[in-house]
Amino acid sequence: MKTFVIIGAGKGLGLSLAKRFGKEGYQVALVSRNAENLQDLVDILKQENIEASYYVADIYNKEQIEQAIHAIKEKYGQIDVLEFSPVAGNFPLTTVLELTVENARDQFEGYVASAINVVNAVLPDMLTKKEGVLLFTTGLSAMYPAPMMGNVGIAMAGLRNYISNLHTELSPKGIFVGHRSLGLFIKEPGVGTFDDPDVIAEMWYQAYTEKKVWEEEYPKGVTPETVKF
Repeated sequence: MKTFVIIGAGKGLGLSLAKRFGKEGYQVALVSRNAENLQDLVDILKQENIEASYYVADIYNKEQIEQAIHAIKEKYGQIDVLEFSPVAGNFPLTTVLELTVENARDQFEGYVASAINVVNAVLPDMLTKKEGVLLFTTGLSAMYPAPMMGNVGIAMAGLRNYISNLHTELSPKGIFVGHRSLGLFIKEPGVGTFDDPDVIAEMWYQAYTEKKVWEEEYPKGVTPETVKF
């Protein structure tokens, strides 16, 4: 039985991803910092006969991340697929003219440093097995500079650079690295449109199974000028 881990699991995209992979027989491990929300997600998944468990960790805390990953491997034996999509930030979104070292560093630590810590915790086992999947869900500012996304954009662009380098280094080693940059606001599930988390989860599952396109904006072709909310 394969194990699917979500870093930054919530009741939107995280739950939809858990359901989609769980439907295919994956056991699901949910990681975030809110135990109450995580328990709610586990209860929902178990009602659908999906094996699930949760692990509390603050993405800003390297030790907590490492402890969570260790606990998941202790319970399930291995991690086959990991999806990274936390919501970070102790400062509000700021424009480039409102940027400070403090609010930029906060976003960098919340996204880039945490991604590095997560990958470093799971990658050795994947390299040993010569297989594994790392999926990263970001925002459109990862691929397109936007002055209104001053502090977030710096972090997202840095994260994309890291993801791209991971792809280059790991694809010859049997590890698939995927990146989708979302140009949308996620709506409630069930609407059936491109911004439905269930639709996004289906997109991710297909990208994972096909392993043809490692990076793409979503919906395909979206730019800051054409994004629809």
